[in-house]
Amino acid sequence: MAFICNLNLHGIVVPIVTPVDENENISEDKLRKQVNFVIEGGVNGILAFGSNGEFYVLDKDEMRYGFEIMVDEAKGRVPMFFGIGAIRTKTCIEYAKMAEELGADGISIIQPMFLKPTEEELYEHFKAIAESVPNLSVLLYNNPGRTGYKMSTNLVSRLAHDVENIIGMKDSSGDITALSEFIRVTKDLEFSVMGGKDTLIYPTLAMGGCGAVCSTANIMPEIVCGIFEKYSNGDLEGALEDQYKLNPIRLSMDLASFPVATKDMANLRGIDVGAPIKPSLASSGEVLDKIKKSMFEGGLIE
Repeated sequence: MAFICNLNLHGIVVPIVTPVDENENISEDKLRKQVNFVIEGGVNGILAFGSNGEFYVLDKDEMRYGFEIMVDEAKGRVPMFFGIGAIRTKTCIEYAKMAEELGADGISIIQPMFLKPTEEELYEHFKAIAESVPNLSVLLYNNPGRTGYKMSTNLVSRLAHDVENIIGMKDSSGDITALSEFIRVTKDLEFSVMGGKDTLIYPTLAMGGCGAVCSTANIMPEIVCGIFEKYSNGDLEGALEDQYKLNPIRLSMDLASFPVATKDMANLRGIDVGAPIKPSLASSGEVLDKIKKSMFEGGLIE
């Protein structure tokens, strides 16, 4: 049976933070509030357990618990994606099947960390995971900054052409040429390329991308979603103005250790998401002061 994609992948997808209590247990109340906050803020999808969701410190049971809460609270209002970041192919397949069981609309798979696989190894890895859940939409997640190597244009093209339920990708390389090549080699397919750098939403759309996966949508969805909405409605000047408003705030996040600034900013704006999960620690001192300054100048806090 041919794969039928029921997703209209576009707009702003938020890699939602994972709120925790003082004992680092997932907080159901805070998580439900965060799901509603981003949906009411205008996001077009939610990605659980992305980099900003701290997937690397959560075990399988925690992910199951958290995702059940998110799906229940979202109530079908936006597509729900489950992020997979394991190294072993077999483990990724187990997560993919769990995501399907829990009602995910799709999965996102980052390339294996620590290793440096050949293109053929990567091809077989992604293909095996996608084919284990043939009725689920699959997104590739290219993040060379965290894995130490990038997906090639040829690899993405092969997977897009050969595996029918691989319907798109998130590119967090920050390389606009690489992004444009991913778009170019898949433009004749039903394949959606989303940017993964919040500072490049406007250029991504201008190059033919369908949207972006943005951590800042956890904090200021009205600005982030405004870029996409204005661009889509032909208000290019307004979209660019929002992009320029967002950029200094987003760039200030790079002063902190990754990815704690997302939770820092959420908490500063009064969105209680708890602390980063250790060994990460909340920002303090000069770093926190500079983050506060960028938020104040951007009109997010008083």
